[in-house]
Amino acid sequence: MLIDTHCHLDAAEFDADRDAVHAAALAVGVERIVVPAVAVAGFEKTKATVERYAGCLAAYGIHPMLVMQAQEGDLALLRDWLARERPVAVGEIGLDLFVGDIDPARQEFFFVEQLKLAREFDLPVLLHVRRAVDPILKQLRRIRVRGGIAHAFNGSAQQADEFIKLGFVLGFGGAMTFSGSTRIRELAKSLLLESIVLETDAPDIPPAWLNGGRNSPAELARIADVLAELRSLSRAEIMSATTANARRVLLRT
Repeated sequence: MLIDTHCHLDAAEFDADRDAVHAAALAVGVERIVVPAVAVAGFEKTKATVERYAGCLAAYGIHPMLVMQAQEGDLALLRDWLARERPVAVGEIGLDLFVGDIDPARQEFFFVEQLKLAREFDLPVLLHVRRAVDPILKQLRRIRVRGGIAHAFNGSAQQADEFIKLGFVLGFGGAMTFSGSTRIRELAKSLLLESIVLETDAPDIPPAWLNGGRNSPAELARIADVLAELRSLSRAEIMSATTANARRVLLRT
């Protein structure tokens, strides 16, 4: 069994063939897919997706790259959804300091308020951390939550250790499959296996063999094989460990 801890199965890119995409994932052993929402306007579609497809689990949050379109009232709506739906996590939330046309202060405001909601509902968080690891760690030390996943992790070994100390695991996916991604591959090889979960971020971050094409949750099996090769383990060992890690952080089992 594999768990895709971050897959936007509700994205428009899958509207034409979502049934087939889900079936292909099941066929290769991906039995759980976490679907994180990115904006309040999409919450209904996220909910409809996870209700339609077996093994899919929802997270609800406001993505840092979409905060410029969000209203402060959206935080109250998010709170209502968390109270009513009891998702597996709050997400996708965080900071993105790579994109230059988004107000960093507004990003931080929405991030902090969503951390407070995660703490209120005792939920883990799915973190978007692009070029923002240290500012995110600063807020996590200030507003303690019940761990979660640093999605698409691309920080240093020292930063990874800080996340782990705070109860987080680190998400590895398509970027790890590129031979040129030396830092990510070294982290995937050397970190404690108990700190790693697998993800696709489909339809984004396609693995090397897709040549920039649309990513899908079915690619998780081959991504697991890459991690197995890096660590000189079997696919079965990787599947067992990463599934246990995801269940511990997201499902409390």
